[in-house]
Amino acid sequence: MLLELCELMKRDLHLDRLLKHWKFDPQTLSVRIVKGTDGRDVIQMRVDMGILQLETRGRPDGTTPEGAATYLDHLLHRELEAQGSFKLTEEECSEVDREFMQYYHRRICWLRLQYYRRAVIDADHTLKLMAVAHQHSPDEEWSASHEQYRPFVWFHRTQAEALAELEENGPEEAIQAVSHGLDAIRTIFVEHEVEDQFETDELVIRLVELRESLRKEYDVGRTLQEQLDDAVESEQYELAAELRDQLARRQAG
Repeated sequence: MLLELCELMKRDLHLDRLLKHWKFDPQTLSVRIVKGTDGRDVIQMRVDMGILQLETRGRPDGTTPEGAATYLDHLLHRELEAQGSFKLTEEECSEVDREFMQYYHRRICWLRLQYYRRAVIDADHTLKLMAVAHQHSPDEEWSASHEQYRPFVWFHRTQAEALAELEENGPEEAIQAVSHGLDAIRTIFVEHEVEDQFETDELVIRLVELRESLRKEYDVGRTLQEQLDDAVESEQYELAAELRDQLARRQAG
């Protein structure tokens, strides 16, 4: 009886059935939402050597590091206790890296599943974690290893925000979301003194193409915000005031 139970447990540990019926396709990101044993939704991503499973709520691995909801929350609490002055240890840097990677995986899953608002939330988490990690980084090399990905996170966030706005509020708001994301990325290039590379950056080019394709597909000219910016730049202050009122009424509505 004990031998049979051991054999049954061994068989239950295998992923053979799951892997057999869900083949890996290197040409696409294969993602799905399934029910856990307790009825909760979980995300599964098919990777080359198996399946990743991520929680849809809280931290993707379902843990509570140091008793906090996420490692970012833990660091923010530590920041308060230390009154803002501390340096991350090697172990803490490793934990930050883990959380970066977990949120990256879930972010691309949300994008693939077209849960755009969820992708925005996870991108914002990553950007906040980047800011805290940069502030308390033990050295410049470790900081640079993360800062190089800040435009990429903003790229994902901008895509997700634009597509969410398109679904919820229409093409003009989607176009404005792309413009906002491009402004944020430009700021990063300026801060790192590489603004001359902004126009030719691949991510920037793709976002500009997205914005212009939205204009073309939905026949949208200059948005109200763009008209306002143009009016301010050309010192047409009466027109700017009118456009500002129109924006305020739209936002209130």
